[in-house]
Amino acid sequence: MSLKKLTALGKKINLKMIRNLVFFVLLIGLTFWFIFKDTDLNELINVIKSAKIEFVIAGVLVMLLYYLMESLNIKSILKCFGEKISILKALKYTWIGFFFSAITPAATGGQPIEIYYMTKDKLSGPNSTLALLLQLCGFQISTIGLGVICAILNPTILDGGLIWLFLLGVIINGFALALMLIGIFSKRLTKKLVNAFIKLLKKCRVKNLDAKKKKMEASLEQYNESAVFIKSHKGEFIKAILRVFIQICLYHSITYFIYRAFGLTELNFFQVFSMQAVLYTTVSGLPLPGAIGVSETVFLKIYGKAFGESLLKGAMLLSRGVTFYLYVIVSLIVVIITAIMKKDVVGQIDKDVIELDKLDNETKEEKAA
Repeated sequence: MSLKKLTALGKKINLKMIRNLVFFVLLIGLTFWFIFKDTDLNELINVIKSAKIEFVIAGVLVMLLYYLMESLNIKSILKCFGEKISILKALKYTWIGFFFSAITPAATGGQPIEIYYMTKDKLSGPNSTLALLLQLCGFQISTIGLGVICAILNPTILDGGLIWLFLLGVIINGFALALMLIGIFSKRLTKKLVNAFIKLLKKCRVKNLDAKKKKMEASLEQYNESAVFIKSHKGEFIKAILRVFIQICLYHSITYFIYRAFGLTELNFFQVFSMQAVLYTTVSGLPLPGAIGVSETVFLKIYGKAFGESLLKGAMLLSRGVTFYLYVIVSLIVVIITAIMKKDVVGQIDKDVIELDKLDNETKEEKAA
């Protein structure tokens, strides 16, 4: 590939990331304007200052444990394939994936980027894909399971019409999980679904159907490999699901620390925990980067009585700050440092040229198809 073509392709990749970041920042700005347009900012700042710092720090540390648990899960699954990585390297992949999931609609950008960086570190592409696929499977099972159980045990959370939005979240997440499980355990049914989807696209006159079908079939092979892994490593699969379950429980517990930070004690741990479980199930399947806008709005509705009007918006800012915005900044720093370090590796630029050349050729082949 010529230097001119390499530069052009690099610009395309950078521009895509920049577009996502710009949209991400605009979405945050619009959300904050909508929520705080009639709020006294001095009063809001005073509310945040009144929070006990030790509880906020505890929330930050629990969120760090959340990421460490995911990293441990990826490390353990890769170990079954003979792939050995440190927990810090696994944490690096986790944060890179989190950042790109945060800035792309429906979190579609995280896993492909994680796999890219894993293969850059000489990990097997299929093994990396399988590890992340099993993590995602456990994540969906835990998210839906906890959300539904908490909604049943604490039904008052869904007062005021929230039940319909919650049901939509369960349906979206449930549909994604069902497709994933079908892909893993039923090769025949998955092929039928792929063919039916291709026929639908054909009727809609979508271009490059052959290339799309090849990608779907490649994904199908990865799901089939998951089935083989699960059957031959049942114990490890159960452990992976349990680790993800603990991970999600850690996440749902953070708002309780924010609740206690304001000196509130009326609600017990489970009541606050169940609110967060229902909230997350409601918003996690929606196709917005980081569920920005909808997460903040649903938080205000679900936690209205828990925090009271005077503390509610400050509590929302602290909760979302600890569980999302703070670690978006942390993960962005990790992405930048990783990119800088990669350029210092001998021969890395040449390898990048080869990879980009392959990408360029694949793009041409898809256009030709």
